[in-house]
Amino acid sequence: MTPEGFITIVQQALEITLLVSAPLLLAALAIGLLVSVFQAATQINEMTLSFIPKLLVIFLVLGVAGPWMLTLLMDYTRRLFLSIPGLAS
Repeated sequence: MTPEGFITIVQQALEITLLVSAPLLLAALAIGLLVSVFQAATQINEMTLSFIPKLLVIFLVLGVAGPWMLTLLMDYTRRLFLSIPGLAS
């Protein structure tokens, strides 16, 4: 395996990781921001208040974007497995 091939595989893995994690992280960030604004407006300083909305939104995003994320991961894994014979030489 050449260093260029290894770098390409790592680069693709990082891109897939970012694509798969981005919807979940962005949804959690948005809900956290909304809950923080609500807490600041109402002066409710409860640390556990943001947990349930974040959890519900994460499950909702997983339900909506889950098939796309799974397809993306399966395609990358399939391409990686199919490239193994070319990497060994």
